Amino acid sequence: MITAGGGGIGAAMARRFSEAGARIALCDIDAAAAEAVAVDLPGAIGLGADVTDETAMDAFFNAAGAHLGGVDVLCANAGTGGPVAPLAEIDLADWRACLSVNLDGAFLACRWAARRMGPQGSGAMILTSSTSGLYGVPTRSPYVTAKWGVIGLMKTLAMELGPKGVRVNALCPGAVEGPRMDRVVAAEALARQMTEAEVRALYAEGTSMRSWVTADEIADMALFLASPAGRHVSGQAIAIDGHTERMT
Repeated sequence: MITAGGGGIGAAMARRFSEAGARIALCDIDAAAAEAVAVDLPGAIGLGADVTDETAMDAFFNAAGAHLGGVDVLCANAGTGGPVAPLAEIDLADWRACLSVNLDGAFLACRWAARRMGPQGSGAMILTSSTSGLYGVPTRSPYVTAKWGVIGLMKTLAMELGPKGVRVNALCPGAVEGPRMDRVVAAEALARQMTEAEVRALYAEGTSMRSWVTADEIADMALFLASPAGRHVSGQAIAIDGHTERMT
């Protein structure tokens, strides 16, 4: 089960897991995008759902559970970049909207899965955090706060569910090529009075490998964590980022 599976990292996860033989249920706030990803994957379903809406999330997961016959793997992937500005300039509504998608969305997904994986004595949860959940980032306080929170949620769940045979980890992507980061770069360039090319270069220069990463690379790590090869990996925040040395 994958939230925010209509594009980017979520869609890459859906494809990778499907290639490995898994049956997929995914949701996205853009129902058409979810359906477009699912239609190319054997036995998959894609539904519209807002991850901040408790009723909508329960409806999606209940439909997904019925379609799949249970739940073995959850990818709680939904996120939003939030406002880009110094903290003193951020509105409370924008702050709350960012935390709701990133943190409430993870909570609702994990709560549903925990109620099923715990009793069945198996399962893997993979939460999407960020390298911003490992550092402070000027002008990105709502996003940073939310992604640190995702890691705290993951570590607590790993402790609660480990004795029941359930493992829980978080992915911490760096700068991922794609439309979402294009929007983040544009907002940062405006806020910092830089060109978009300069902001993109800063992201790359902040890593040892001087590079961005791809959604497929994030999906590869998710597949590893869900596979038997990752059976004793739990409670970990794993960076896929080219080794971040400093945040921009």
